[in-house]
Amino acid sequence: MESTRLRGLDGRTIAWLQDSAAALRLRNLTEAVRTARAAAAVAPDHPEVLRRLALALCAVGPSSEAVALMQRASVQAADDPVLANALGLVLRANARNAEAMAALRRAHALAPQSADIACNLAQLLDAQGSGDEAVAVLEQATAIAPEHRTARTALAELLLRRRARIADAIAQLRHLLRVDPGDAWAWSALAEIEQTHFDAADIAALEQLYASAGAEFETRVRAGFALARAYEQSDDPARAVETYQQVNAAMHRRVRWDAVEFSRAVDAALGACGGQLAEGAENDRGAGAGIVFIVGLPRSGTTLIEQILASHPLVRDGGERLDLRDVITEENARRHLDFAVWAGRAGAADWQRLGEDYLRRVAVARGDRPLFTDKLPGNWLWLGAALQMLPGARVVDCRRDRLETAWSCYRRLFSGGGQDFSYDFDALAQFIRDYERSMQHWQRLWPARIRTQHHEALAADFEGQVRELLAFCGLPFDPACLAFHDNDREVRTISASQVREPMRRDTARAARYDALIHPLRTALGMPPFSASA
Repeated sequence: MESTRLRGLDGRTIAWLQDSAAALRLRNLTEAVRTARAAAAVAPDHPEVLRRLALALCAVGPSSEAVALMQRASVQAADDPVLANALGLVLRANARNAEAMAALRRAHALAPQSADIACNLAQLLDAQGSGDEAVAVLEQATAIAPEHRTARTALAELLLRRRARIADAIAQLRHLLRVDPGDAWAWSALAEIEQTHFDAADIAALEQLYASAGAEFETRVRAGFALARAYEQSDDPARAVETYQQVNAAMHRRVRWDAVEFSRAVDAALGACGGQLAEGAENDRGAGAGIVFIVGLPRSGTTLIEQILASHPLVRDGGERLDLRDVITEENARRHLDFAVWAGRAGAADWQRLGEDYLRRVAVARGDRPLFTDKLPGNWLWLGAALQMLPGARVVDCRRDRLETAWSCYRRLFSGGGQDFSYDFDALAQFIRDYERSMQHWQRLWPARIRTQHHEALAADFEGQVRELLAFCGLPFDPACLAFHDNDREVRTISASQVREPMRRDTARAARYDALIHPLRTALGMPPFSASA
């Protein structure tokens, strides 16, 4: 197929394209672009040359030149699925998503047997909120090409977010592991599913993968977290804790979290948002009315609270959004100042402008529902800005027992970074203290606009707490919120499988480990188990 695509090119030009492709695989983007341009200088109108150069340019970043190149190439061969696919990728890289969707749909229609094209289409469908169609595309792709690992992995990821498809997700992951027992991502994904059962054969396979001398760092760490979870299931807490300590220590060395520097950043944010910001901020009808920020430490129940609220017919769930952070980051750049410097100088007009910016960003996702949830747990650091920007907004502060929260964080490998504090007991404890003092600060400023929702209270009196939560958000009671586990909305966090189950009264785990995790209790300033019994 490649030889056909290269027809009409001389040997030197083909060599440049091959060098460009090799450089692209190695992420040597400067060389990839340079050699593709050399080929384009010789054959400026050849569709394959244009395609290779466009893809190299977009690997560097958004490129209007790449779009123009692909449009020229596509005109020459309108029925070429490879060119249509590349056009879609280039358009998406330039945030022209509607055009990208049209191009990728055309590519898929021209080559329905191509699992690679199906994966690209499914990825964009998912990003645009059409997850069910993305699943259908990938199911068709895996039926045609059952051993295409990328398609099967993408399908498993999508199925994991759906209540009715958890068993299918497990089946996909098990298929991946039958073909390749060294697939650390599949083991890691299985370990996060509450319904997964690890047997003796699984433990043996994980032990072998974890001990493999030649395993890459990510493979070994993923295998280690999954193995520790398997030891937990087999009632072997000592080996579980030992393995958790090993992989967390490896991660801590890799990420190099600076707890002292982070605490300084928290101090600066708190100092920038003093008591003067609270003036006139209590207004249910002000800008941002109906916006509910859900914040908390990781593993504190933020996903559960959003799932409960999202089950109400008047609520549109926003998930973990970056809009608040992006508004502040862009204002930092505009002013050429850090947030901690300019926030204390900002006036009412500044906060109004920033609030309007936030509301524009979420308008499409919010739709016409009266209430909209923004559930990025880390937004707690910016609440001083959020509540001044949006006088009508509310906050749900999710709390869970400190030890349970810390131990649950320590037992997880968080994907995509962002929780680098979680791999060390002392760093975890300091982060929790930073969170708690920050929320105490915001509570003093805006007591009527922040609800502290304790997980243990929710477990003890579920209906009563749900009624109070809905009333705080300005919502009438709806029994659907009590059956939150029946809501088949997509959940993209590691708590996805947990919120598919009814509310459980006993979710405590830490006591099972007793003295094995005494150092964590010490870091949190808690007495030993025997002293607190």
